[in-house]
Amino acid sequence: MNESTPKDVARQSAIFIGVISWLAIITILFFVESLEFWALSIVIGVIIEELSYLVIYKAVEKYLNHKINVLYKTISKIKGGSEASFNMDDNVVELANQDVMEWAEGQIEEITLLRETDSFRKDFIGNLAHELKTPLFNIQGFILTLLEGTLDDPEINRKFLSKAEKNIDRMTSLLEDLDSISKIEAGVMTINLERVNIVELSTELADNLDRKSKDSNVQIKVKNSSDFYVMCDVNKIQQVLSNLLVNSLNYGKDGGKTRVRFYDMGDDILIEVSDNGIGIKESDLIRIFERFYRVDKSRSRNAGGSGLGLAIVKHIIEAHGGNIHVRSTLGTGTTFSFTLPKSDIA
Repeated sequence: MNESTPKDVARQSAIFIGVISWLAIITILFFVESLEFWALSIVIGVIIEELSYLVIYKAVEKYLNHKINVLYKTISKIKGGSEASFNMDDNVVELANQDVMEWAEGQIEEITLLRETDSFRKDFIGNLAHELKTPLFNIQGFILTLLEGTLDDPEINRKFLSKAEKNIDRMTSLLEDLDSISKIEAGVMTINLERVNIVELSTELADNLDRKSKDSNVQIKVKNSSDFYVMCDVNKIQQVLSNLLVNSLNYGKDGGKTRVRFYDMGDDILIEVSDNGIGIKESDLIRIFERFYRVDKSRSRNAGGSGLGLAIVKHIIEAHGGNIHVRSTLGTGTTFSFTLPKSDIA
């Protein structure tokens, strides 16, 4: 019965009524001693069966048409349909049950996504408030100190104004990063591709970080035994490499090393930025590219940054059609690797 179609149900019910009717007629003929009309009783039974079939068929069809359409009107916003049409030769109830289950699964997925989005929004707002609050409170403290009597002291005046300027720079950097990631996620970021010697570009950036490298006592070495050419947006890939190199300096060990290596992967060039620094815990690796996500700040010997750098890096690489990955062992070091399309122009 579970696999029966509405048409089957109508036919089975009609046969049951026809048989009952025939038995009733035979019983009556027996009591009135007119069994010679038994053939007529069969004809009447068949007629009753067919009439019953037509009545039951129409009734079941009308009932299902009403109930199924009410059901589909309820889920039509998700399924994008209007009124349902069905065939009485199909297992309508089972088909409707499958559609309802699919709709329910979709609802559960949507609710889960909404909850995750809401949680992410709350985290984002909380992190943004924290990132802005710290420099603002610092600036407020410096200004209040000056207003309360140290404004006329040239030495303290210059010292506090210099500190206030650094905090303003920090907020400016944060707002610029926020603007960048908003444009990226809105799909308005433009990628101007050109043929670039990625080894030469990396070497240039490493040279530009020479002062910071010495201050951090971390050596940057670009392994440039041969040239590799890629198609990329120079400014944005400079941003990617700078972020990864600066991170390796900030989180490196005293006397540590940072290495930039290149590998031919067929259609792509793989670029690796590795260090022998303090590493990242495994539990942090899966969230390292999230906006504002920070691992334990005690990892860094030089705290700072907006907390958006790696999120921007990931978006830039993906906008180039590449992928970025990270592997790390706590206390041993970290390696970031990403791909860029190889230039096929000689």
